[in-house]
Parts: sequence; C-alpha cells; structure tokens
Amino acid sequence: MKTLIKITVLLFIVVGNTFSQSVKDVSKKGTVAAPFLSISQGARATAMGSAFVSLADDASAIYWNPAGLAKLQGTGVMFDRTSWFADVNYNFVAGFINLGEMGTLGLSFTSSEYGDMKVTTIDRPEGTGELFSATDAVFAVSYAMNLTDNFAIGFTPKIVYQSIWKMNAAAIAVDLGVQYVTPFDGIILAMSISNFGTKMKLGGTSNLLLVDLDQTTSGNNDKIPGNLQTEDWPLPLNFRVGLGYSFHIGEENKVTVALDALHPSDNYESINAGAEYGYNDFLFLRGGYKSLFLETSEESFALGFGVKQALLDNLAIKFDYAFQKFGRLTNIQKFTVGIAF
Repeated sequence: MKTLIKITVLLFIVVGNTFSQSVKDVSKKGTVAAPFLSISQGARATAMGSAFVSLADDASAIYWNPAGLAKLQGTGVMFDRTSWFADVNYNFVAGFINLGEMGTLGLSFTSSEYGDMKVTTIDRPEGTGELFSATDAVFAVSYAMNLTDNFAIGFTPKIVYQSIWKMNAAAIAVDLGVQYVTPFDGIILAMSISNFGTKMKLGGTSNLLLVDLDQTTSGNNDKIPGNLQTEDWPLPLNFRVGLGYSFHIGEENKVTVALDALHPSDNYESINAGAEYGYNDFLFLRGGYKSLFLETSEESFALGFGVKQALLDNLAIKFDYAFQKFGRLTNIQKFTVGIAF
C-alpha cells in the first residue's frame, strides 16, 4: 500500500513538472478545445471562489477531485444548473454510491443549452430559413478508494463531445486526484489533474466543398470534391493543489476556509480562495474570490448560501445558490439541489 502511495505521488510530481515546463511564460489563452470543461460545477464550490479541490465532499467531487468521493457515505445525487452568459445554460447531473471496502463509484453527465440559431450566408445575411445549434457534453465515470485512513486516491475517465451544425469532435480524457488528511487537526492537502487526454478535431459534412482548381480556364471541371482541413486542439489541462481547514466555534458554528493554486495549460497561474460559515449543519453562508493575481481575468468575487434539511434518519436534501461576478460579461448564477441517503 505504501508503494502505491509513493507511485501516485511520483506520478503527480512527474506530470506536474512536465506540464510546467511546457507552458513557460505563455498564457496560450484561446488555444484549447472544449473550454466549457473549465466551468465550475456545484453552487457550493462556485460560491467559495472555486477553491474546492481539498474539500470535494459531495457529488461534484467527480469534477473537482475524484479522490473526495472516497470519504462520502451512502448514496447521493446532485442536479446543478448554470446560467452562463450569452444566454447559454449548462446542466450537470452527478451521483455516487459507496461500495464499502470496494471504494466509491460515481457517474456524471454535463450538457449545454445553446438554443437554435439562424443559418446565415453572405448572400442571405437575414437567414436561409434553416436553424442550427451547438452541443457541449461530457460523460464521466469515477472511482475512488481510501488507501489508508488518511490518504485517498481517485480517477475519472470521461468522454468529451462537441458539435456545431454538421460538424462534431470527440476526445477521451482522465482526471486524477489525491487527498491527504494531515496530522494537523482539520487540515486537508489535495492535488488533482484534470482533462489529461487526447486532442479534438472537428469533422463532418461541412468540411466538404466543390472546388474550381483553375478559375482562369473555361471548360474544365469546376466541381472537384474537396475537403477543408481542420486542426486538432488539446483539452484545457489543469493542475490544482489545495489546502482546506475546518474548525468549530462552539457546537453549532463551523467555519471552513480553502485555498487552491492553479496551473492551467491555457493561461497563467492563479489562486482561488474561499470560506464557508455553517450554522447547526442547516444554514450556510459562503464567499470567495477566483483568479487572484490573474490580471486578464474577468472572474472575481463570488457569493452564495445553502440550506440543508434532514427529512428522515438517512435522507437529507440540500439547496445551494451561487452568484459570481464576471466583469464586463454577464454575471453568472448557479442553482444546485442535492439528495443524500
């Protein structure tokens, strides 16, 4: 077991070191496919400034750090809806089941809602009468287990899919995560690597066209089949390291603070920070700041609250809300309903 832990930590060090060498002093903003993979999931995490890799103690751990699933008990599901800017919405559905000594299994599905848009051309800028849409989707399966009482590991293989009109692209990726409960009371150290996988390349019937190879010559074949070449693009790889600390003030008041350091493949490094106050495990108030020290980011502070109600001895329902400031863009809102039993 100790050997497996050492191998896991070594893997993170090697990948992280290779990753850091590949993005020296270059933000590479806008050079990845499927940027929606960087949209945070779960209103609680979002309200805490997306500083959640060390906490990850609900179904959204599938997104933040699959190792967090190992400490979850029973069964739970989560339904999350994000009101994104430009009238785009995202839906995230996740669930988990604790299998005892066999570990914890999780499933999640993320999908987008772009709505229908008019097909326009240079000749018909008002529209051809056709409609098209776009789709972002991810299907993920997670597994996590406790290697020791204080050390957990998890991984999430997933399929990423995007389409627009008559073109689509797909990729296979995996997320890896570890969580370590330190000897210091209430402090958790965690790391995760997200979206480590293949590249995406758009293809479809929209690539096909008819070409006149020599427009200066008459009588030649002016309808030779051709194919527009598209490039393949990497996924938004992200390496996170986080610390979480929880303490009680009396029996009814609990305070949690978290700090994440991010090293993405398509931007500069930044820090997320957040805090949560919980009263009697019923009412929760949250706040945080995302992308600290990242001068070009439109994201900044986030606020939110949550309510948890136990209905039966083994059934609880949670509702969480988050608001996030998005600078010159439309501010976003998230609504999450969770059920644990």
